[in-house]
Amino acid sequence: MTTDRTRRTKTVRPGFTLAEATLAMVLLGIAAAGVLLPFSGGAAAQAEGARRTLGAVLANDLIERIAGTPFDLIVDTYDGWDEAEGQQGTGDSQYAHFSREATCAWDPDQDFFILATVTVRYQGRPVATIQRLIGK
Repeated sequence: MTTDRTRRTKTVRPGFTLAEATLAMVLLGIAAAGVLLPFSGGAAAQAEGARRTLGAVLANDLIERIAGTPFDLIVDTYDGWDEAEGQQGTGDSQYAHFSREATCAWDPDQDFFILATVTVRYQGRPVATIQRLIGK
């Protein structure tokens, strides 16, 4: 009888059962998701920040161009200005999904100032708006 008992204990192999291995994989997956989710959120925030920075550069470029135009030509030239996506003239692919629009408003009773507004959009969503009061 001791011989049968000894044989049985020798044939038992140490290791994990399928249920234990599955449980370990599930717990490891949950832990990995908890660690990796902040990284993906950080990458999305970084991409949005880069878009806003590029949008501000494009808006500032156009507002400076407007301010450098002779005062009497600003409203005729830039009121209703609209550039479609990728038409900024920079030739740089990083601006491919950006569009710009400008409005220039002035009060005929006080014709000393023009309010220029430039809005930059990324794939249709506004990312930057700059307003500047331009005087004679």
